Amino acid sequence: MKRPIIAGALLALATPLLAVPVPAAAAPRSNCATSYSDALDKIVYPGATVGGLSDLAWDRRSHSWVSTVDNHGTDPARIWFWRDPHSPRITRDPLVLKNADGTPYDGTTSDNEGLVVLPNGDFVVSSETEPSIRVFGRDGVQKASLPVPARFAVTPAGEATANATLEGLTITPDGTRIIAAMEGALSGDHDATRHRFLVYDLGRHGAWSLTGQFAYAAESGRRIPEIVAYDHDSLLVMEASFATTTGNAISLYAVPATRRATNVGAVTDLSAVPSSALLRKSLVVDLVKCPTLGATAKQPQTNPLMDNYEAMAVEPSRHGYTVTLLSDDNFGATQITRVLTLSARLP
Repeated sequence: MKRPIIAGALLALATPLLAVPVPAAAAPRSNCATSYSDALDKIVYPGATVGGLSDLAWDRRSHSWVSTVDNHGTDPARIWFWRDPHSPRITRDPLVLKNADGTPYDGTTSDNEGLVVLPNGDFVVSSETEPSIRVFGRDGVQKASLPVPARFAVTPAGEATANATLEGLTITPDGTRIIAAMEGALSGDHDATRHRFLVYDLGRHGAWSLTGQFAYAAESGRRIPEIVAYDHDSLLVMEASFATTTGNAISLYAVPATRRATNVGAVTDLSAVPSSALLRKSLVVDLVKCPTLGATAKQPQTNPLMDNYEAMAVEPSRHGYTVTLLSDDNFGATQITRVLTLSARLP
């Protein structure tokens, strides 16, 4: 989702690397950021500006992180390939995403916000324009799509708000379940804090089926830009908000037991369901309260480390998990493409 922007060469020629580890004497609290880098911000490779990155997934075939460009006018929809969150660099030309007849998608036909890589190497991309969930081959050509219920369409066709639909997308580590998260609430649910997650399971013959929906309650005034499955039954959920005077606020919540979640697919109005039907969550970190790591911001921020973070990945580490966040600069002069690394313990 685009956040408001406050007014205010080749990779080898890009801005010098800004990867800032925390000094030993200033080590952060548990579950806080340990380093950040602005090395990807506004670089050009070759002939295309890197920006608008709204998702993050590991692609083992290219040994790279992958991120789509969400929406940039009539520029073709792209997947960028890059490595090393601590010292990020582009590793190859981007992959252009095309429909079945070979015509590239662009900002007028898609707004790509979520990305996962299937075990077979295909890319699954959620777009919040319709919304849609499309499957692309390694050549970038669309192969299939996943079903999205009619009520999830943007008004007036459905009950979703434009620019607030399927923003978060994740796949379980075993590759058998995909979950797509609504950034905002459906109007028919009559509670702006209650968001729906679509659940897709892989069948015996390799087909994905919509098998249910989960209900999640965000904090008041918060949207959901991303979710990540860190095991088959556990999610890490990003909640975000923005204010012109205080900037971006980001909190991460763990949902450790989706296997006991209520299927709300048949529920017409989520405001009517008891709290026991909602996914149980616990706060992992409020990033605004973390050390600043010496970061600077281009617009007002309570914590200058903050920006428009919309992408997230989780990896097991020796002492818990490493969480990587990536911000969407909207190709704006006062926002930054920033990669943020956290050390976290998750339930």
